[in-house]
Amino acid sequence: MDRMSTVVVSLVLLALARALGAQADNPEARLRELGLSLPSPSPPVANYVNAVRVGNLLYLAGHGECGDASMTGKVGRDVTVDSAYASARRTGLCLLSTLKAELGDLRKVRRVVKVFGMVNATPEFEDHPRVINGCSDLLVRVFGERGRHARAAVGMASLPSNIPVEIEMVVEVDDQR
Repeated sequence: MDRMSTVVVSLVLLALARALGAQADNPEARLRELGLSLPSPSPPVANYVNAVRVGNLLYLAGHGECGDASMTGKVGRDVTVDSAYASARRTGLCLLSTLKAELGDLRKVRRVVKVFGMVNATPEFEDHPRVINGCSDLLVRVFGERGRHARAAVGMASLPSNIPVEIEMVVEVDDQR
């Protein structure tokens, strides 16, 4: 290849790498690539707010699935692990919806810091981490390494309205993005 062709190929590859990098840094573009859309955020159902910001940390209240068609039941009796995983994934989308409403742009999320997942489960159920992976897997797919987080996945004797999963989250925010 002559020098001019090498330069052109190099420039094309550089432009492609930049475009892919920008796409990888855009969580909303990642959601579209995954064929996912954010639901409308649900308003609080009691005397609290969906998010509180302290410095560069945004604390999200516990979320269940958004909308009218949310699943109910106890995992290990009424709800299978796979169905609960799917519920946790949909709950993750609801968390992202609240984030978007609060920040205006998901690119402002510098890092997902912590996820606290609660599973409405029978006493003998032991697979709580696998259920909450529905949310964790989504966050990593959407944010890449910025989506890896500390986490707790615990069982509860009950959750509000008999929902199978409730998840809260803490994120670090970067207003410069």
